[in-house]
Amino acid sequence: MTNTTHSKIALGTWSWGSGMFGGNAVFGNTLDTADLKAVVDTALANGLNVFDTAYAYAAGESERILGELIAPYKRQDVIISTKFTPGMQDDQAANPVEDMLDGSMKRLGTDYIDIYWIHNSADVERWTPYLADLVKSGKVKRVGVSNHSLDQVKRVQEILEPSGVKISAVQNHFSLLYRSSIEDGLLDYCKENDIQFFSYMVLEQGALSGKYDENHLLPADSQRGQTYNPLFPALRDLLAGLRELAAKYDASPAQIATAWAIGRGTTPILGVTKVEQVEDAAKVASLALTATEVSQLESLAAASGVDTRGGWEGKA
Repeated sequence: MTNTTHSKIALGTWSWGSGMFGGNAVFGNTLDTADLKAVVDTALANGLNVFDTAYAYAAGESERILGELIAPYKRQDVIISTKFTPGMQDDQAANPVEDMLDGSMKRLGTDYIDIYWIHNSADVERWTPYLADLVKSGKVKRVGVSNHSLDQVKRVQEILEPSGVKISAVQNHFSLLYRSSIEDGLLDYCKENDIQFFSYMVLEQGALSGKYDENHLLPADSQRGQTYNPLFPALRDLLAGLRELAAKYDASPAQIATAWAIGRGTTPILGVTKVEQVEDAAKVASLALTATEVSQLESLAAASGVDTRGGWEGKA
């Protein structure tokens, strides 16, 4: 099976399950195990075996659904990525990080996690030290940080250094519309230090998928609709550029936006809720844009003037 070090794409489960920060609230979806069985089966049949989830996604419902769907498969054939989310911990627990991890493992039906993340940078000094013990316990194979700036990633490395544990992954918002990890040097730092960079929201919750535009809006009562629908007039030229390249490569605009992220040296996390999305993800690995096409897309994105920094990301 595919190894995370070489896997070109991971599959995201943020929109699986209903509840706090769940698919119903953020995406306008209401999806449970039966709705997603074919999605997971198709993914694994196509060698896409890296699944990214978090307790924060519908307060554990996403993890539960994923756990139920991978139960029939051999554990070593599935790579699970989940997260400790500062701000959602039980402060009464002796070790809040391990407490959340144990809950995640129970829902996922496993006794170890392949990649465990600190989900945000709310308190780097407080939460980072817990990571070393989790690796040494065998409950966690690799550790990473998400939504951390370059300075914060360097600080995490300093804190962990005495333990001999290093972060081997960074997971940040990264798309044509949000390229701060290029601009602040974080992406280059990761390449220089053998840290896998996982890019999430590559399609900006569907806004860059080609399915939506100012005449075909996202669900109006969802958070993503409220965020992106007003931006579509400004995105007209970028979406046209994506469609133009899609026609050239016999691909979809979503595949072109994803190929851009792969070409930039990142591992995109693509949210999947339908079989055809998994099939698209499987095909995109063979797509390679030219340097000129990468530059053209970035120019169109910059000209849109759109900034999609999320409120959870804080300041870089």
